[in-house]
Amino acid sequence: MTEPRLVLMEAIARKIIVTARYNGVVLRLAPHALFERHGELYVSALNLDKNWISEEARRLGHFKLSGLSMMELTEDPFDPMPAYEPTAPRPEDMLVFAI
Repeated sequence: MTEPRLVLMEAIARKIIVTARYNGVVLRLAPHALFERHGELYVSALNLDKNWISEEARRLGHFKLSGLSMMELTEDPFDPMPAYEPTAPRPEDMLVFAI
């Protein structure tokens, strides 16, 4: 079994979608960044299965890696969010890897 951190790093580097189970639901995620908060790893990703009011309303969610399971790379590419800046969400967070 591949470690989720490595799967996400490859997905971010290659800009490809991952599937993962989170809170019992399978999601398709477009990961933009991996960051550390209080010693835990999180991913900033666009949930492609969420119904957004508009394209402009779309935003990255933050998912705790320990809550993600059954993570798999797809070969489906994604375009990064247009206004995305590769920074950690909070000043105390530490950016690990980003697009």
